[in-house]
Amino acid sequence: MTTRRKQFQRVTAFGGRLRARVRGLPRRWVATFFAVVSLAVVALVVRRVLGTTPVGTSAAATTAAADSTHTAPPTTSGGKTRVSMRNVNFFVDPEIALHIRHLDGTMHSVAGGPIIFDDKRSFTIRIEDAEVGLTASGLSSLLNKYVFAYPGSPLKHLSIAISGNEIVQRGTLHKGVDLPFEITATLDVTPEGLIRLHPTKTKILGVNGAKVMKLFGLSLEKLLDLRGAKGASVHGNDLFLVPDSILPPPAIEGRVVAVRLEGDEVVQRFGSSGDGPARKAIVPPDLKSPNYMFYKGGTLRFGK
Repeated sequence: MTTRRKQFQRVTAFGGRLRARVRGLPRRWVATFFAVVSLAVVALVVRRVLGTTPVGTSAAATTAAADSTHTAPPTTSGGKTRVSMRNVNFFVDPEIALHIRHLDGTMHSVAGGPIIFDDKRSFTIRIEDAEVGLTASGLSSLLNKYVFAYPGSPLKHLSIAISGNEIVQRGTLHKGVDLPFEITATLDVTPEGLIRLHPTKTKILGVNGAKVMKLFGLSLEKLLDLRGAKGASVHGNDLFLVPDSILPPPAIEGRVVAVRLEGDEVVQRFGSSGDGPARKAIVPPDLKSPNYMFYKGGTLRFGK
């Protein structure tokens, strides 16, 4: 007798004994019995279809396994962030504070993704409209630490002072030997958005430098090699500064349309070049606050 026939006879015998016992039970019990059996069969089918957790697997392991089957949500790319500032001191260096009277524009991640405030090189501020002041001492630090801080620079130990409607620049001119100089200059803005320093008085070694240079057919352009300077150049006797290139990170993009001297500050006015309509500034929740930085849109990240 084969093994399969033996198994069939055993199942048949068990079924006969089960029917004999069921016949002797009340009908209500029989109905309950078959309902329980039906539920058990359904449960077995569901477990077979959906899969079961092996015996001994912890709930934590089961949850981890389930989570691993799901794809993590995509990281927000950040996009463009609108920014509005009022009466804020924005330090680009411990010695250089930009006194932002007002600023409206956008912030963009350099590499895409969120804007990371702890990495000043990771984002760019694009100015649409702003008025930003820089003190004479801050401008001195900017020139010494960033603009002319390169090997072989002809200008060293610079200091800036404001006298009425002019600035006075003192320092050392290196041309074979170190020569102390003092240049008094006016400020204006070129049609290209550069800040021009036009000398009205020049002293070298305490004498009238303008007359000496004229006598020998010299100009500041011939005396100063500024090819290594950051955002500065000289043409004739005029010194030109590129406003959005002379600053340390974060990178600032914008067009200067006016400049003036006010108190102890050089005040730059940023505005539109007229190529397109001006954007409306975003409105902060509390208009009564005199000092604020307000951001809208994109993704910002603080901390590492």
